Amino acid sequence: MSAVKAAPLDPAALAARFAAAGPAAGFRVETYGAIDGCPLLALTKRSPGPRPRLYLSAGIHGDEPAAPLTLLAMLEAGVFDRRANWFLCPLLNPAGTARGRRENAAGLDLNRDYKHRESAEIQAHVQWLQRQPNFTVACFVHEDWESTGYYLYELNPAQQPSLAEPMLQAVAPVCPLDLSPVIDGREARAGIIRPVSDPLLREQWPEAIYLRAQHATLTYTLESPSAFPLAQRIAAHRAALETAIALTVG
Repeated sequence: MSAVKAAPLDPAALAARFAAAGPAAGFRVETYGAIDGCPLLALTKRSPGPRPRLYLSAGIHGDEPAAPLTLLAMLEAGVFDRRANWFLCPLLNPAGTARGRRENAAGLDLNRDYKHRESAEIQAHVQWLQRQPNFTVACFVHEDWESTGYYLYELNPAQQPSLAEPMLQAVAPVCPLDLSPVIDGREARAGIIRPVSDPLLREQWPEAIYLRAQHATLTYTLESPSAFPLAQRIAAHRAALETAIALTVG
């Protein structure tokens, strides 16, 4: 199935919507940097009492519009309520988003830059992350232009109860799953990739590996199939994320 790329999103307009919706939902909105005049935003919300800490990010690849739009839809719908402490970084690559391309303005894939940190975007993001507590669960929202269905990566070195199967069970009525035995060059089972080698040994680190090394012991990279309609991809991501949230907050 071939994907037809939609027109690029306007990152400044998208950031403005997050900045407006955040306080209305009880979030503190922080600008931790700026790229091409567009703010790099982090939204945080802390609830009284002991609560799980959930981190969600999107927009690190500028040609994956369903990712930030999913977090915006959830924010505006009130999904991020008082059940947890929330940490959102919804638009990590404004320059790529403006151009509708994977990389930033300098041609760097930001999701390979968390080990050497050559880009201003990732340097600023890591500095922000280093000021935060460790997270109970971290989810990174993506799209795949080559996939025939929805799938995810799980990093779970402590062998905690997995959220992967329930997430995909929730997605299946909304969007087909990619059930290929090999996805993105890695062995997969029922739409789930669980790397068998130590990811920390990789020369280039995506966000998931950095978070797994420094901030969380349970992480999920969610991949929707870009060839499907945008509304379907957003619905699939919401099904996965809202299932993970419900299971984490109990």
